[in-house]
Amino acid sequence: MFQPQLGLKAASDPAQVMDRLRHRPQVFEFFTTGADFTASGLNHLRKMIGLVQEQGVKQIVLHQPMTFEGHHAELITPQDRFPALYDFVHRTAVTMIQLAKETGTLALVHGSYDNRYGFDEMLAAYPDVASAQAAAFEVMDRLQELGGDHVVFENSISPVFYYGNPELEDQILARGYRLACDTSHTFIANHASNEVLIASLNHLRPAIAHYHLVDSMGQTHDSLQLGKGKIDWHLVLPTLNPAASAIYEINLADQGVCTEQLASHDYLQEIARELGD
Repeated sequence: MFQPQLGLKAASDPAQVMDRLRHRPQVFEFFTTGADFTASGLNHLRKMIGLVQEQGVKQIVLHQPMTFEGHHAELITPQDRFPALYDFVHRTAVTMIQLAKETGTLALVHGSYDNRYGFDEMLAAYPDVASAQAAAFEVMDRLQELGGDHVVFENSISPVFYYGNPELEDQILARGYRLACDTSHTFIANHASNEVLIASLNHLRPAIAHYHLVDSMGQTHDSLQLGKGKIDWHLVLPTLNPAASAIYEINLADQGVCTEQLASHDYLQEIARELGD
């Protein structure tokens, strides 16, 4: 069975990094921004990756920037309508994958996000959702070829790339992607159904290399501490791939202190003990 790992997330800000490191995490995820992909920002990010590695953390994930100029970094961004955003999405994805290969880390790219921050305008550039999905798959195919074992693709809430639909999941599996799974995204995309969440986790389990363990009420992107939402973690824990890494991607009251991430780990460890009894 999957053994709960202390997986923590931070920006490349040294104060956040040091706060996380003092708890001796097994997995560390950098939540990057556009500033990390300037020349000076990349040098700084490399130093922070090195610092985390020096502390003995072997599993490090780099999360592609989520937004640019008020828009989500959607893979389906049409180049003719959003040229600057298109350049940002593709440049940061390629740069991040190259950095992951250079540093022996893992690059995480979102297959899509949700129906906010200009998504509807982007989707309107395609005749239907299936065409938008095909466009996203085309980009992911190229990034997978570039990154190999150093890239994973995360599920969304949007109809372009989500988990919970067995037919879409079969298409995803057929393409051979290494996957990241955000439990809350699957839960929200499927209207707070633990049954669908568990079925999806089991179906995709062999392909999942990284988890974002997050609770939710199942209505909006609320990123709750484990045990504070409606996800049944007694059912979820046995479905997780033991070979995968994981972090707690929880909203923090103070970004400088990872209290809610630590509390989530304590909660999951208690679940693991109960299941082991």
